[in-house]
Amino acid sequence: MTFSICVRETYTDETGDEQTRYGVAVTTRLAGVGTLCPFASEHGAVATQSLVNVDLGRTGIEYLNDGLGVEDALEALLAADDGRAERQLHGVGSDGEFAFSGEECRPWYGDIVGENYTVAGNLLTGGDVVEAVAETYAEGAAEDPDDPESDPETPLAERLIDALAAGHELGGDKREELHVQSAALLVRSTEDREMTPYYDDLRVDATETPLEDLRETYELAAEGYEMAMDRYEAEYADDEDAGE
Repeated sequence: MTFSICVRETYTDETGDEQTRYGVAVTTRLAGVGTLCPFASEHGAVATQSLVNVDLGRTGIEYLNDGLGVEDALEALLAADDGRAERQLHGVGSDGEFAFSGEECRPWYGDIVGENYTVAGNLLTGGDVVEAVAETYAEGAAEDPDDPESDPETPLAERLIDALAAGHELGGDKREELHVQSAALLVRSTEDREMTPYYDDLRVDATETPLEDLRETYELAAEGYEMAMDRYEAEYADDEDAGE
């Protein structure tokens, strides 16, 4: 099921409280990857791929929501899975990172565990694909005064698309005969917001240009969110004025 990334980030909200956000993004040369691979909540993010077992993602998130550590949660699921040799499963929780690639996954396959993120892929043109995803995410998450494109305040959804695009540019999924592709992203946060950004849950289910289409969808969703927030704030201000 191609390649994906899971991340954990801490940040300070507008009231000065520390919050945590989790994100997962994936792309593949099959349709509808968003229904199968990415899972996230305010407690973690999980991706299940290769020979997909959707229950690994669903139950993995449930375990994280119940307070289990990500390594304990995902290892327990794999231990009970007779098909684990053909699975890839990785993710992040509040306390760490975990990645697994079974020995019967189709080459090229492998994974990377970094500080606050994991990347995994299979049926790729080479290991440089997951390396590019990891490096692009890490660079975007770090504030570098010498790099004007390094901005951790850029919405995580946008930076996840950038990371996938970097891997896609190096070849990505090697099955070039499969022209129908898909991509998806999901971001969740501990922050209690009045309105969840529209761009934090996006899917492109069937296209020949998955990352271009996902980026366009993100940009439109971000525009729509800003327009809705402006209207919401204006109407709220009118209601307050009317009550004075």
